[in-house]
Amino acid sequence: MKKLYCFDFDGTLTYKDTMFMYLRFYDPVKFRLQFLKHIPLFVLLKLKLADTEKVKKSFIGSILKGQTQEKIEKKSRQFFEHCYPKIIRENALDFIHNIDRENTESFLVTASLDIWAKPFAEAFQMQLVATKAEFKNGIFTGNFIGRNCNGKEKLIRIQAEIINRKYDKIIAFGDTSGDRPMLQWANEGHYQFFH
Repeated sequence: MKKLYCFDFDGTLTYKDTMFMYLRFYDPVKFRLQFLKHIPLFVLLKLKLADTEKVKKSFIGSILKGQTQEKIEKKSRQFFEHCYPKIIRENALDFIHNIDRENTESFLVTASLDIWAKPFAEAFQMQLVATKAEFKNGIFTGNFIGRNCNGKEKLIRIQAEIINRKYDKIIAFGDTSGDRPMLQWANEGHYQFFH
């Protein structure tokens, strides 16, 4: 039986949101300063009075915009080495290690940027479906390629990846409302399964 697993990353497989962790790791001083500047936007976000994608771009861009792809990738590898496996839920790690790789494909489906999620996807032996960072001439522009990979966009991206592929069962794991479309679409949707 051919299966597809779709795993959300932040909160589902990890104990914490990796965006804040990564940006703090990348530049602690700039992170503190930009976090304070962005508090009003974070408050508006909580009150659902601001657009998630715009706030996310603004915050990430305030720290990483203008940085070289080489430096970002190096920091992403260091971040992975610093955090793995301690930020991953133990039962999630056990589950991933026991996946039947011959009959199963696995996707790491995340709103996190590909730049810091990629080393985790590689360690999990999963295909990465993530928000894509835009680089021009080897420099991060502060923008994304396409939309933030959350909510309905997660499902759109998965469906684009599996076009012309057949599965007997699709199983999805998530922990927030941003995972709901993916969980409802799958044959089996598991909410906070590893909590």
